[in-house]
Amino acid sequence: MGSGSSTYRHKCIYLDIDGRIQKVVFSKYCNSRDIMDLFCIATGLPRNSTISLLTADNCMVSIDPTMPANSERTPYKVRPVASGQISEGIQQDQQRGIGMSNEKPFWKRRVCSLQRLQRTELFICAMQVPRQRIPLGCNKGNRTYPEKEELFQSVLTQIAEQFSRVFKINELKTEVANHLAMLEKKVELEGLKVVEIEKCKSDIKKMREEMAARSTRTSCPCKYSFLDENKKLTPRRDIPSYPKYMLSQETIEALRKPTFDVWLWEPNEMLSCLEHMYHDLGLVKDFNINPITLKRWLLCIHDNYRNNPFHNFRHCFCVTQMMYSMISLCNLQEKFSQIDILILMTAAVCHDLDHPGYNNAYQINARTELAVRYNDISPLENHHCAVAFQIIAQPECNIFSNVTPEQFKRIRQGIITLILATDMARHAEILDSFKEKMDNFDYSNEEHVTCLKMVLIKCCDISNEVRPMEVAEPWVDCLLEEYFMQSDREKSEGLPVAPFMDRDKVTKPTAQIGFLKFVLIPMFETVTKLFPEVEEVMLQPLWESRDRYEELKQLDDAMKE
Repeated sequence: MGSGSSTYRHKCIYLDIDGRIQKVVFSKYCNSRDIMDLFCIATGLPRNSTISLLTADNCMVSIDPTMPANSERTPYKVRPVASGQISEGIQQDQQRGIGMSNEKPFWKRRVCSLQRLQRTELFICAMQVPRQRIPLGCNKGNRTYPEKEELFQSVLTQIAEQFSRVFKINELKTEVANHLAMLEKKVELEGLKVVEIEKCKSDIKKMREEMAARSTRTSCPCKYSFLDENKKLTPRRDIPSYPKYMLSQETIEALRKPTFDVWLWEPNEMLSCLEHMYHDLGLVKDFNINPITLKRWLLCIHDNYRNNPFHNFRHCFCVTQMMYSMISLCNLQEKFSQIDILILMTAAVCHDLDHPGYNNAYQINARTELAVRYNDISPLENHHCAVAFQIIAQPECNIFSNVTPEQFKRIRQGIITLILATDMARHAEILDSFKEKMDNFDYSNEEHVTCLKMVLIKCCDISNEVRPMEVAEPWVDCLLEEYFMQSDREKSEGLPVAPFMDRDKVTKPTAQIGFLKFVLIPMFETVTKLFPEVEEVMLQPLWESRDRYEELKQLDDAMKE
């Protein structure tokens, strides 16, 4: 697989230009139009010309960032197709981003094929129109005899069948219709994602306006009176009203993968997905959890996550879904007991309950009620644990009501240990302890297993960059927004401000590069030694994300110069 090096290899393409070999080098982040312009310049043609590339056996090569590289011995032949200025309509499409994906050449060919087929059908229909009989008494030279007419109709029928077979009209129509249906579905899903992201942005805007309206420290929601809204901890005694969604097989399979797109789902749908995970892992059956109690517990969990830009219920769902995918990917049910699986999943669900949107540094520096209550020792994580077991203490929400006292004691201790491990102040301590156990890791050793579980929940808690770029990047914006809200308050209160949270000093690339290089990648590389299957699915995306942010930083630096 890839290495931890940040060295990036550009793609080299060799062109045969009238017997002269020309080497062209470009980045994988170039789009198809940029690559086409680069080839035109190398060939001596004007920019915005259209060319096609042919292999030695005259096969066309798609011009895009994923095109296959060749060697000096096997250069691509260049064939000009058209030159001149691109029409105004096409330029506008490019400015809007239309046609920049790899699928454009495919669809363009398909549309042209369909147009040719329509013209062919019109021609065939015209040929099949029966000729009128000329009544007796007309000019003998223009008369059509029945035998000749039948023969002519037979020839026309054969020609029509030949056209249909050669051009595969019906097959192409079906193929185009299927691709159009797939494209419509993709557009619909992308539209849902955009709507959800816009809703998050709207919530962030409202929170910023609310924060700007507060002028005193005591009005800070995390300063005093945590859990004043006791109604949040009051379970819903009626049967929960959120609908039970029937998850499709496609969704069920996607839930087990780190590539799952968490932006496509409404809160009720996320609750149904969490419910499915507990059933699918056998936790409901093995621990005799009442399905209605499970619903009430999940609803109460949802109600006790605040509407922060980052630390909200969707983040809770993200972390739990990543834990579910790691259980599947690493076959943890074969290595851990079911109690351990229950601890992992429940700790992931509860790990940020009632998070106020201000981190431990703020709690301690501002001397909030939480910092005083927990003696400056992981105040937020201790608070998350306390809220989690306040919810469990309600009989209607107690999913552990049917376990033995000994089992409950073990479950409670396990959940507390894992939630406290999510304090990033303990990151080096926990990772160093895990590395010491790696050489002789023993699944029968309870201390070893506990340390592994702590590392697993840490991986899931900060795993957004493992996901595809279009899923991960909005989370960076949400986190920075929450950081900036805190640093603005710290400045107004005369408290210390961390540089990585200061809106005047941090950028998205600088924030992510250090976090990827010194926190995420080393931790996942350590986990890969125990679970090699993690490298391709989780570690490789982290390397690619680091390279992408480093390239963005270089562009930012070049712009400043």
